[in-house]
Amino acid sequence: MADEDHTFESANAGTSTTYPMQCSALRKNGYVVIKNRPCKIVDMSTSKTGKHGHAKVHLVAIDIFTGKKLEDLCPSTHNMDVPNVTRNEYLLVNIDDGYLNLMTSDGDTKDDVKVPEGELGDKLQAEFDEGKELNVTIISAMGEEAAISFKEAPQS
Repeated sequence: MADEDHTFESANAGTSTTYPMQCSALRKNGYVVIKNRPCKIVDMSTSKTGKHGHAKVHLVAIDIFTGKKLEDLCPSTHNMDVPNVTRNEYLLVNIDDGYLNLMTSDGDTKDDVKVPEGELGDKLQAEFDEGKELNVTIISAMGEEAAISFKEAPQS
């Protein structure tokens, strides 16, 4: 029994991509999951309780990756999922085949983030082509990542 070989393909800390929060505790500019998408709350209003039932919270939110507007109605006492959203800054090393080649502060490389579409991506490409050193801010939530902004790296 003791001489069995165990192979673990991957290991993680088992952290969840979301955590529950009561609807009434959500706030504007906070995050919430609507239709399985991580969103930033842009507007919310609470309706009064009726003769029977709960106060309802009406949420208007923008998908943090696609920019689409989503709405949801939830009883204020019920729980909703809130995504664990992280922001990290990376040094831009190269732009290759539609992907950003990034370097962490530890010197590790990261090559799996797409160049953002639209004006942000065009400006990023143009400034990189000028030879500027750029720091790119990457937002990640629920297994997705996207570049949301960039700025010129401070000269050392």
